[in-house]
Amino acid sequence: QVQLVESGGGLVQAGGSLRLSCAASGRTFSSYAMGWFRQAPGKEREFVAAISRIFMTYYADSVKGRFTISRDNAKSTVYLQMNSLKPEDTAIYYCATSGGINLRLHDAYDYWGQGTQVTVSS
Repeated sequence: QVQLVESGGGLVQAGGSLRLSCAASGRTFSSYAMGWFRQAPGKEREFVAAISRIFMTYYADSVKGRFTISRDNAKSTVYLQMNSLKPEDTAIYYCATSGGINLRLHDAYDYWGQGTQVTVSS
């Protein structure tokens, strides 16, 4: 049974930083790509960042230069370092695992975590 557990969300002021973590279990972590998506109230879930098995990274334009995705295969954990946070970054952040190709697409991912709330105050 694949499980993904996110942590690290919280309330932060605009301009601040948070680091999200997602611990995975139930499959060979290093064999799969990992991604972060987010969903704000009343909006669709959107792609944030992804990292492939060979550590190639991909970012949404809205977070490029502010967010950094990384992975630690020894710990089966993926991270999302979020700097210079803005109120529009407020959302529930989900991690997911993918054996697919186009990591920007929601459908490329087969397992999802429960999400962690990030709230950025102005």
